[in-house]
Amino acid sequence: MADRCVRHGEAAGLVCIALSVLLLRGVLAGEAGVPGGNNARAKEIIWAAFQAAEALPPLEITYPQDGTLFPPDIAAPTFRWEGQEGKADAWLATVAFADGGARLSVLATETHWRPSPQQWAAIKRRSGQTEARVSVVGVRRGAPGTVLSAGRVSIRTSKDAVGAPLFYREVNLPFIDAVKDPSKIRWRFGTIDSQTQPPIVLEGLPVCGNCHSFSADATAMGMDVDYANDKGSYAIAPVAKEMVLERDKIITWSKYGSEDKEDTFGLLSQISPNGRYVVSTVKDLSVFVATPGLSFSQLFFPIKGILVFYDRESRTFHALPGADDKAFVQSNPTWSPDGKTLIFARSRVHHLKTLGPTKTVLLTEEQCREFLEEGKIFQYDLYRIPFNDGQGGQAEPLEGASGNGMSNYFARYSPDGKWVVFCRARSFMLLQPDAELYILPATGGKARRLRCNTPRMNSWHSWSPNGKWLVFSSKANGPYTQLFLTHIDEEGRSTPPVLLDRLTAPDRAANIPEFVNAEPGAIARIREQFLDAVSFRRAAREFVKAGDLENAIRQCRKSLELNPNNPKVRYGYALLLFRKGDLEAARAHFAETAALDPGNRDALRALRAIQAEQACRRTLKLDPQDTMAQYHLGKLLVQRGRTDQAVGHFGEAARLEPALIPPIRALADAWLQRGRPDRAALIYRCLLERKPDDVGSLTHLALILASCRDDGLRDGAEAVALASKACALTHGGDPAILSVQAAAYAEAGRFPEAIRTAAKAVEIATEGGNDRLAHSIQESLELYRHSKPLRAP
Repeated sequence: MADRCVRHGEAAGLVCIALSVLLLRGVLAGEAGVPGGNNARAKEIIWAAFQAAEALPPLEITYPQDGTLFPPDIAAPTFRWEGQEGKADAWLATVAFADGGARLSVLATETHWRPSPQQWAAIKRRSGQTEARVSVVGVRRGAPGTVLSAGRVSIRTSKDAVGAPLFYREVNLPFIDAVKDPSKIRWRFGTIDSQTQPPIVLEGLPVCGNCHSFSADATAMGMDVDYANDKGSYAIAPVAKEMVLERDKIITWSKYGSEDKEDTFGLLSQISPNGRYVVSTVKDLSVFVATPGLSFSQLFFPIKGILVFYDRESRTFHALPGADDKAFVQSNPTWSPDGKTLIFARSRVHHLKTLGPTKTVLLTEEQCREFLEEGKIFQYDLYRIPFNDGQGGQAEPLEGASGNGMSNYFARYSPDGKWVVFCRARSFMLLQPDAELYILPATGGKARRLRCNTPRMNSWHSWSPNGKWLVFSSKANGPYTQLFLTHIDEEGRSTPPVLLDRLTAPDRAANIPEFVNAEPGAIARIREQFLDAVSFRRAAREFVKAGDLENAIRQCRKSLELNPNNPKVRYGYALLLFRKGDLEAARAHFAETAALDPGNRDALRALRAIQAEQACRRTLKLDPQDTMAQYHLGKLLVQRGRTDQAVGHFGEAARLEPALIPPIRALADAWLQRGRPDRAALIYRCLLERKPDDVGSLTHLALILASCRDDGLRDGAEAVALASKACALTHGGDPAILSVQAAAYAEAGRFPEAIRTAAKAVEIATEGGNDRLAHSIQESLELYRHSKPLRAP
């Protein structure tokens, strides 16, 4: 920290102050530490005045912190300080050494200074045995005879080099953008002495690539790669200068217990030190939702899952006994250096209030409302378990990282197996603003907070192979995660954080850093050779789910380039173009689909729809007051997802012929689809005044009154009356209407009736072969069983 006062020094230095006006006005007016002219004389004048001052207002040196220890193989840092606004506009930065030799000093007109390579080499050489004192003195060029503020920190250079390159990922934010277009994510590999960012070794991967790990000898690398949009895909490849991720190097965690027909992710996988095994979390269920803002734009943690390992020699998957209890979530495993022990995060499985039977892996925002809105916390303890050649054993809580009222996760062994560094936060896992790093003996004991912690998020840490340094990620300086270093001594004590500012870009979050026990140039390029037409087709499907038509279209186009004769992809591509509004291109691809698959009735119907839309537009061009053309064009626009445009055409048709019912009902439906239940409710009420037995209006209005999120619109009693009338008109045989009646009962607090009605609706839907509707009603039924009403998304 900056000194709060500077003691009395050489009074003789004051003699020089009289000359400073002439010197500084000329020297500093156009100078920011550039040598030449009277520069040296000006520095001596400021230094003398600084030494002579009794006490000065503090100047805060924001980086580095006092006591920072730098590795000898790091590029020069940028020294930063905060100037007092409206006061100092020039600064003398000086490094003084205990060897009594000449000081190193520069004049600056900005509040930062980066030593040149030559200067930094000298600083490191002369601060290797004893501390160097860095002083920053503020002056004003208009009145340079007076020193306005001063601060001082001490730094040292360690004898311990880092000695290994880093492999890390850079992600664009917010995270949902990276998920939608993973091709923008990139990986770098290089050393901390790099004067510029290390080279990009992997980019343009059109599917998500996430957690990675290396064997202890850096002969093997594993990485989540989302092959063919199988979320459980994992690539294991030998490390080489030119690495290729091929299909024969990919496994899928979905193969374990595949008879269950459940999706699985394979979360936070870790390759063993000898490279033979990989351990991961499977049969998982995870909270994964986008959150607002840049800094923490996702919430991600598992609430269910067991540990399973893959044996690369036998090519088989096995649950790890002792970490496969389905009553708990067991995740985030890490290997001891000898491969004999695993530490993992564990918590009791949580059953969500809003979750019915599901085969999905990632939970929606609606399903996770209790975490997002109701303040529910979820905490993990760290457990140790013997691997025992895959036989497992008794899992035991790790003393110091369990039962402490906090969430403990992301453990990492030191290379000698002596220490474990882990994250601790109030709740959840990963990307937590309050996450801090703690260290404790590997067998358990008292956990100590590391000195290197920054004020905001400390995580994703990795030990250097020599066990002397720890790299970690932090958001201390803004929304984009940066990489930091700290030195760990024999007693497990750390030093203030060292920012690796040359390794990170200002518009990317750097995360998942990992030291690799290899030469700096061991990896020059990683490229994929596993993507095929199926991969792009499935990627397109994911983009469609996310509402990203442009990327979905691009993925379909790539799939067709590899396999142009696939009628399903051709049809999907045409449908996307149709929704986008590119009718001519859509028509051509629907026609091509029909040629490839003459029995595809959907393609033929789509062709007729395009022709109909074009005909409606031609009619309206000639006669804008053609009511039926307005109405039918609105219906066609709804078919291709253009509800916003459809509203205008339905409204115009209703204006032209107020007595005509279909356009008015269509207008109400369109407003409901657009998320305006208030407007839809008004129109449904008008329709019911004209036609009291209109089943569609009764049902839709009842659903709004039963489940709308607007408290002012809901009315359980009226919803029950409306839905009951609709059920009577359909003789209780329509499962969709019965499900609305159940929702109305629930809103009215009549949960036994809601349960009976929803159960009947599920039965009728199942008997009728409508499994999708049955599944949806079943989820609502689970809510009613917990005395919870339905809320529309």
